[in-house]
Amino acid sequence: MAVESDTERRLDAATALGYVRVAVYALTALLGLSLLVVGTVALIAEVKGTWHWAIHLESTISYMAVFVSRLLFVLVPLFAVLLVGRQVVDRD
Repeated sequence: MAVESDTERRLDAATALGYVRVAVYALTALLGLSLLVVGTVALIAEVKGTWHWAIHLESTISYMAVFVSRLLFVLVPLFAVLLVGRQVVDRD
């Protein structure tokens, strides 16, 4: 006998769009924080002016470049889905 319980919920478009919105906001926050890290290391390297901090700046920029490129690889399509989804869900 098949009885529907509260644990079996169907995912509607508005709920899915809410999850996409949360993912886009979280990834955007990560992008902002990574840029803040690079800026902070750059500021310290400029104030200190030593080769040691210059090496830290170069390595931070190279690692953050890889991180930001992967982040944008996911963020740009999700943002497009969010924009299109908002138009489609609002029409219903």
